[in-house]
Amino acid sequence: MSMKQSTEYIFQKYRDKHAFMRELEAPLRETAALLVAAYRGGGKLLVCGNGGSSADADHIVGELMKAFRIRRPLDEKLSRELSANGASQLAEMLEGSLPAINLSAHTALVTAQSNDVGADYIYAQQVIGYGRPGDVLLGISTSGNSRNILYAAEAARAKGMKTVAMTGRDGGKMKENFDILLCAPEDNTEDIQDVHSTLYHILCAVLENEFWGE
Repeated sequence: MSMKQSTEYIFQKYRDKHAFMRELEAPLRETAALLVAAYRGGGKLLVCGNGGSSADADHIVGELMKAFRIRRPLDEKLSRELSANGASQLAEMLEGSLPAINLSAHTALVTAQSNDVGADYIYAQQVIGYGRPGDVLLGISTSGNSRNILYAAEAARAKGMKTVAMTGRDGGKMKENFDILLCAPEDNTEDIQDVHSTLYHILCAVLENEFWGE
């Protein structure tokens, strides 16, 4: 894993590499601040997408739930509790975590909801179950028009959550009902996904740095 780096260094690194950061850095910083506040308040991130964006959701969860770039020692109180209960090896091997859930990962639930009610509602149903005020929903759609993600945003609003959209150039319908838009300035699906990958890696790096960096 790389050495600890400042949040400003992370933004500078990607600003130097990608022209699209000129228009996306401001909403990206806003998203990072929103997520930091959510996690400091005991909240969590719910992520959803379809197809390749579902894989991106899985990738994001993987980077947040365990170490990404730097060490994440357990909270000292938790480490002492584990050691006191004879689980010192767990205290040494487990890491700090930022709670995140990929809403497309639960196969039995997703297929049951699709079969019994309809695929448009697979994410909204989980937002109703998992979501709490102070949590954040990240919806990923290259078109910006995925109905199951639009419905998830409506459910999130009703639950008192904040919402972030990762989408393509014009934002589609998602620009009407998400709090923050991260619109990749591209038109082709694969090009949009390439930008999304960079954006969420920046977010994951910044979040990790905020909680475990210097």
